[in-house]
Amino acid sequence: MPTTPSATSEANVRPDYDPELQAIADYVLNYQVESSEALETARYCLMDTLGCGLLALRFPECTKHLGPIVEGTVVPFGSRVPGTSLCLDPVKAAWDIGCIIRWLDYNDTWLAAEWGHPSDNLGAILAVADHLSQRRVAQGEAPLVMRDVLNAMIMAHEIQGVLALENSFNRVGLDHVVLVKVASTAVAAKLMGADREQLLSALSHAWVDGQSLRTYRHAPNAGSRKSWAAGDATSRGVRLADIALRGEMGIPSALSAPQWGFYDVLFSHANKDLSLKPEPDRRLRFQREFGSYVMENILFKISFPAEFHAQTACEAAVALHPQVKDRLAEIDKVVLTTHDSAIRIISKTGALANPADRDHCLQYMTAVPLIFGTLTADHYEDSFHAAHPMIDVLRNKMVVEEDAQYSAAYHDPGMRSIANAVQVFFNDGSATDKVVVEYPVGHQRRREEGMPLLVAKFEQHLATRFPASRCKKIAEVCNEQAALEAMPVHTFMNLWVI
Repeated sequence: MPTTPSATSEANVRPDYDPELQAIADYVLNYQVESSEALETARYCLMDTLGCGLLALRFPECTKHLGPIVEGTVVPFGSRVPGTSLCLDPVKAAWDIGCIIRWLDYNDTWLAAEWGHPSDNLGAILAVADHLSQRRVAQGEAPLVMRDVLNAMIMAHEIQGVLALENSFNRVGLDHVVLVKVASTAVAAKLMGADREQLLSALSHAWVDGQSLRTYRHAPNAGSRKSWAAGDATSRGVRLADIALRGEMGIPSALSAPQWGFYDVLFSHANKDLSLKPEPDRRLRFQREFGSYVMENILFKISFPAEFHAQTACEAAVALHPQVKDRLAEIDKVVLTTHDSAIRIISKTGALANPADRDHCLQYMTAVPLIFGTLTADHYEDSFHAAHPMIDVLRNKMVVEEDAQYSAAYHDPGMRSIANAVQVFFNDGSATDKVVVEYPVGHQRRREEGMPLLVAKFEQHLATRFPASRCKKIAEVCNEQAALEAMPVHTFMNLWVI
């Protein structure tokens, strides 16, 4: 006879997997990427993301994290970390690749109810694909090719981005890397040959795994963990996929289990803040079905290594630089007009403790280009900040205001602008123009303008790590869509080894 719950027991009826998990698993297993726009954008994303990783290798605070846990470890068919001589197991390689990709806050961005950087998942994708491709060739099988990598990128972008459209994890203090972990788990399991049950198991473990708090991204605790958190998450995705492929049982109601599931434990407050349905219908909301929408509309950071909500403020500040560079001592105030998300995430006053603190400060990221006409990764370093006290002088003269129309346009699915305006007022009563920038150069609406600049950015980053002949070879491979898609993954990765 069926059991029923009582005051002293629970009904132990094992449910089907949560439909949200099933939707993700079925998408990964069954969706066929046919969008040429998505594939081309994924190629550009691959180039840009790896270029950002190469640039990060200039910074010892990043490179100190790289390498095997046990020095001297040798891994058969190990995964390579671009720009280095490292050959690691796929779990640690995913960590290292994810770390260098995200270190400088310069790779792609997705902005919605939740924020994030879907190319962070490339840590898991490249690490798993490189290892599997080498192993297949050694076993006399066909290797994985770069089209497999691009397909996985499109799917990872879609999972992370669609989940971010209507679901705010930041409102309960959870970091967006939860979505990196989920997306990386899904595509890593697919690459590793998971069947539906194994993929569902892996996804369930990603949701019950415990999630990072956003405190390391915000005052007063902003620090360098935000630069390796995505590497940690994408690496964990590989580990969970491996666990599931070994036959580990899943947790079917990982999201919805009363009292013990993700919704009740970690997400309930967020849903109340967002005015979602009350219990028992608190669930992730899906604005659209999974396809290739996110990759097609991804935001690239082209002009500045800066938190994306500040990109247009930096662009406005560069435009104003000629009007203010000779009048810095005469400035009375600087008015920054922005949107609600920028105010919540990166508007801060007071001392800035480290580079990670500075690249998440709207006022700092505006002051530097006002003074110098540009903003680079080096401008966040302690030595640069200490040598230029005018930066903090300007920060203290900044007034941040929200424009409700900017905030509405930011959340409008048909616009998704990231507007900022900057205007400088002087002691004599005069003022500069108010420079308004609604869409950064990396926005989908500015693709034609942005892609040549993105390629130039990529080539500049290649030159920080490789001799000219290698740079030319890599650029040639990456600039040809059909040839890149057909290239074996391990051959592609060989190009990036020091």
